[in-house]
Amino acid sequence: MQVTPIEITPSTPIKRSACASALADIRPGVSISRQAALHLICCPDDELPELLAAARAAIQRFKPGIITYSRKVFLPLTNLCRDYCGYCTFRRDPGDPGGHTMTPDEVLAVARAGEKLGCTEALFSLGDKPELLFPEMRETLRHLGYKSTLHYLEAMCELVLRETSLLPHPNPGLLSAEWIARLAAVSPSMGLMLETTNAALLAPGAAHDHAPDKVPAKRLRTIEEAGKQNVPFTTGLLIGIGESAVDRVDTLLAIRDLQERFGHIQEVIVQNFRVKPVIRMANWPEATRGDMLRVIAVARLLLVNVNIQAPPNLSGPYYDYDDLVDAGINDWGGISPLTPDYINPEKPWPQLRLRTAAKGFSLRQRLPVYPEFLPAVTARAGLLSEKLRAAADDHGLAKTTTTEIEMQIKRPA
Repeated sequence: MQVTPIEITPSTPIKRSACASALADIRPGVSISRQAALHLICCPDDELPELLAAARAAIQRFKPGIITYSRKVFLPLTNLCRDYCGYCTFRRDPGDPGGHTMTPDEVLAVARAGEKLGCTEALFSLGDKPELLFPEMRETLRHLGYKSTLHYLEAMCELVLRETSLLPHPNPGLLSAEWIARLAAVSPSMGLMLETTNAALLAPGAAHDHAPDKVPAKRLRTIEEAGKQNVPFTTGLLIGIGESAVDRVDTLLAIRDLQERFGHIQEVIVQNFRVKPVIRMANWPEATRGDMLRVIAVARLLLVNVNIQAPPNLSGPYYDYDDLVDAGINDWGGISPLTPDYINPEKPWPQLRLRTAAKGFSLRQRLPVYPEFLPAVTARAGLLSEKLRAAADDHGLAKTTTTEIEMQIKRPA
């Protein structure tokens, strides 16, 4: 019998029985079914501790004892974007206050400053193909000497790779097979958030209204193509933007399907939408602590051998970020000693070491590509392989002389 959202409301006795049954059926190292995930993602509060215990056991089987993070600089190559997502404060139109495209000198200056602070990742974030909408961006690119934003991104990844010890990790939006291959030559990994498989969020007034690059099928196609080319890939879901609990499960299942087919999903991010006063969704309800814990736990039980991340600086007003450890994450994502989170600039990076240790884990710095994916990337001859080998320790984590810190991340000025 297919489970519907009505059948899995936490208040019904049927739901409680089904949730308990799903918990009892969990098997070590075996991914749960869709039906079990639907029950568990709406488990009642009194059964939540058992769900979290199952998720915690799963992470201890996968990667016991450590939680990783990537020490990075955040490079907002351009915040001009042709998408108008209802939750975004990053994007700008030409002429808007704060609208900017970085110059090569600016890129290199930030990368070199991060290098001095022990960073190993250069995270490139940018609007999706803004030149297709804005003649001003076409003129900027012409002045810089490039045909498109992707040509410019490729050149800046190569610049950082050549001139510093940092490793680029681009998040450029939708990509063709050709562009995945080109960017893979200058970066060991890349990413694209799937966000949701619910195409209804493209409707007028919904979160992805006027966002042509957020069509789920197009995003799945990019992730699939990366899999065909064996590119280590980061993806994930954005919760609290109008999707249902069923949508969350189906988004995770779409990611699981790609992982089972290609094995290239190095990391799944469970990111929660946070309200900001200047966005179209300023009055939207945020995901709760229970939402986050349930989604992360179900993600861990669906993706038993995949790294799961939740951004620590986006923890909600009613819970602390270290609560997320109990749900089965094994990574904090990119944390910077230099640059703010330009996507959520009002949310400073927290200090991680002591809170992580209090949960029984040690904090370790990784590279933008995870250790288990390093052999395939370093097998390719060239500068990228040389830089990766130089950056990695014997365990495939970041080779660093700083203790796990000396890393007391502070709020950027």
